Amino acid sequence: MRARPLLAALFALASGAAACSSEDARAPGSTAPAAPLSASDGGAMAAAAAAAAASPAAAAPPGDAARGERLVAELQCNRCHDGTGQAPAPRDAHCVQCHQDIAAGRFQAPAAAMKRWNENLVQLRDVPSLAAAGDRLRRGWIRGFLLAPHDLRPRLHATMPRLAIGPEQASDIAAYLTRDRRERRERPTTSLEGASAARGRELYEAKGCGTCHAFTGAAGLSSVAPVKPMEKETRAAVALAPDLRHARDRSEPADLVAWVLDPGAIKPGTPMPQVPMSPAEARDIVAFVATAPLAPPAPGSVPERLPLLSRRVTYDEVDRRVFRGTCRHCHSEPDYALGDGGPGNTGGFGFKPRGLNLATYEGIAAGYVDDQGERRSVFSRGPGGAPRLVAALLARQAEEAGRADPAVRGMPLGLPALGAEEIQLVESWIAQGRPQ
Repeated sequence: MRARPLLAALFALASGAAACSSEDARAPGSTAPAAPLSASDGGAMAAAAAAAAASPAAAAPPGDAARGERLVAELQCNRCHDGTGQAPAPRDAHCVQCHQDIAAGRFQAPAAAMKRWNENLVQLRDVPSLAAAGDRLRRGWIRGFLLAPHDLRPRLHATMPRLAIGPEQASDIAAYLTRDRRERRERPTTSLEGASAARGRELYEAKGCGTCHAFTGAAGLSSVAPVKPMEKETRAAVALAPDLRHARDRSEPADLVAWVLDPGAIKPGTPMPQVPMSPAEARDIVAFVATAPLAPPAPGSVPERLPLLSRRVTYDEVDRRVFRGTCRHCHSEPDYALGDGGPGNTGGFGFKPRGLNLATYEGIAAGYVDDQGERRSVFSRGPGGAPRLVAALLARQAEEAGRADPAVRGMPLGLPALGAEEIQLVESWIAQGRPQ
């Protein structure tokens, strides 16, 4: 295995195309990429998606599992997630396995490069498996989450990216992922009648559930310091533990009880440990998680946009602090990576090839390919007046605050937004004429 050609695959979801419109997806069941919608069409579709996701716990439309299977393949979900029902992605195209190989010292690269990568390797080391999703998750919740991803796992660096799909496609994917749910006759319905939420709260704290799980909005829980996230045996459990405020929407009470009692029996290989408890204790804990009063989530805020810098900003500084750190991993040089320039350049994850190469000054200057196949500049002004590249970075900040822009997909895709100072740096460089 050669190290250089695989660099783009190592971080395939680290960021995305700055020029992406809000709808780049392939049509359900198609085998060829569909042309992205215009900004106005994308806005209408995104508005419909937002409305469809407004009540994620509601019963989902039935969906078509066969179409969902094709979509899961087209969206390349297996490049990050195991348990998709698809053949595993090749080792050199599996984002998470590449990162795991680097962390474990199995990746074939010079020792100096391995040391440098490990010092900065924080994302995509752990991603939840989709195995047994039907036995754990409500179909309606899956659909809503696909349409409006949010920070479900607060101790995981990456989040689910905002894919270019609409309500019908989300329903189809949810139908496919829940297709193998065991019949109720195989798992008797568990009623919470008679369960004690008060006792469940005591058990929740006594058994150390807060060591891995956040439970935002539940008042008065004892603060528990999480285990060190780099401890091999506990890192994945901490990183993948979902915030329990979402548990009542994600799962039915009977499924939660079965999960708490023996998670490994439902999803073999899960890092969730089996904590010794009786069925009655499990019901009490679930009663607490499912019924505890929750304070409303704190409103999200967008960082204040900083004024342009008066000092000189060069490409080298912007490349070192911004492009090289995240952007170029999805907008890389195809000749450097066996023809795979990442989803923001040569396409992937359901996104149409945009030809945006952020690995070099010349590549950035060449811009991206629009819906009509014409080259456009990422420095041209968008509807809001900001350069398109800057608009995508600002849109990611807005997404994190719960204010997704229907017309612009925020970047970096699936990763924390850039800080105000980093965006200020990019915007100042563009305003100064993009000096090298």
